[in-house]
Amino acid sequence: MKKYILISLFFLVAMTACNDDILDTVPETSIPEEAAYSTPGKILAQTNNLYKQLQNQNYYGGRFIIFNEQRADQFGQNDGNAATGSAVWNQNVASTNDFVNNVWSVCYTAINASNILISKLNGTTVVSEALAKNYIAEAKFIRAFSYFSLIQTYAKPYNLDKNGLGLPLRLTPITTSGNNDLARSSIDVIYTQILKDLDEAEIDLPIEYTTPLLNVSRAKKSTAIALKTRVYLVQANYDKVLVESQKIVSATAPFQYKAGNLTHKLEANFAAIFGGSYTGTEAVFSIPFANTTTETPASQYALAFNYLAQPIIFLTAAGISSDPALNSSDDARSGLIGTNSANQKVLKKFSITTAPFRDYVPVIRYAEILLNYAEAAANKNDLAAATALLKAVRNRSNPSYVFSNAEVATKDALLASIWKERDIELLGEGFRLMDLQRRLQTLPAKKGSIGTAPLVLVSSSNYIWPIPSGEISANKLMVPNP
Repeated sequence: MKKYILISLFFLVAMTACNDDILDTVPETSIPEEAAYSTPGKILAQTNNLYKQLQNQNYYGGRFIIFNEQRADQFGQNDGNAATGSAVWNQNVASTNDFVNNVWSVCYTAINASNILISKLNGTTVVSEALAKNYIAEAKFIRAFSYFSLIQTYAKPYNLDKNGLGLPLRLTPITTSGNNDLARSSIDVIYTQILKDLDEAEIDLPIEYTTPLLNVSRAKKSTAIALKTRVYLVQANYDKVLVESQKIVSATAPFQYKAGNLTHKLEANFAAIFGGSYTGTEAVFSIPFANTTTETPASQYALAFNYLAQPIIFLTAAGISSDPALNSSDDARSGLIGTNSANQKVLKKFSITTAPFRDYVPVIRYAEILLNYAEAAANKNDLAAATALLKAVRNRSNPSYVFSNAEVATKDALLASIWKERDIELLGEGFRLMDLQRRLQTLPAKKGSIGTAPLVLVSSSNYIWPIPSGEISANKLMVPNP
């Protein structure tokens, strides 16, 4: 694996020397800055480049999702190799760890690319004002999305200490070396900026694009709104979750969103969502691998390789995989659980099992929005609405299932049922760690073929990742996590 110098200039560079002169501060298209925004086609290319940052194999191209599942408790680990993240699974990563540095760098690369595009398009006459606003809104969405990934990974949970150390907040572009020193803003300041970007993006993003692929792979109004439901849920701001959810979820069943020619709703066939290039109604935002020559993740980074082909990680017997919903033919989701030659349960959501592994990666699905909405409604004591939303998700995969009175009669019981449904529905999609941390829960101990991983208390230093060593060495104002 490559090592990277990761500093707040935000661009990946090979670590051949510790010298600012080697830093690549030119946009990824590698054309002179004055030319990169000189034609409508080049501006579109720079906008598309923002999404390429998310597609990076260390980020939502694969590894970031795997990291979040390895750090949580639903998966055991088979491979003790450092290259497959054994230290991540063992809860024992150091600030010098490649993965710790890589995720930081990829996210800040996307942030800086967004900042560059925003600065170049303010007042441009190369494209229409309306189109420039569209592109700027997409950049703000990417910036918000990247900061959200960073703040969850490298800072304490919002509900634990919102005034604690957050991240360096970079809102202006860096295109030359130097200017690395920037202190960490508070967690609350970072979340405020994330939501500000998403609010502004919602205003100027289009309702829809011209093709199903663009509708799932580029940010639109419903994409920004959907991400806000996730951010507000992490903050336990249930009133705001309700406000945003109600923009894109109808008041009654069948729950759906329609605007223009765009429809978002639960897919009738659960299995159709996975295993390839899904662009249907449930996909609110996905990472596609549509170009067969330039968009293929390296094998060991790919979701299918880690979950199924190898597999590097497997479903633990003590986890959600033991739930009846994943062990009964009555529930369609059970069909996405298999068994390998070692008699371990494995996840089959990402099912392209030979290289190149080109499954589209679901980042925001409509099912998540309904479950976000349900949890917020339950917390605000609207048990009827919460139950209806929960039933919609469960009955899509198992039409005959009837929740017992004990599962939904009280607020606490209903919340427990919603949380369990999230674990079942979103299994392997990178949500489990976020759900544990936002509820300030211990990361339980776990077992794998390589040994055991200890439980991690909320107060433990390894509850979050350390600030990368590259950032600390390059940014004189950066302080590590306590």
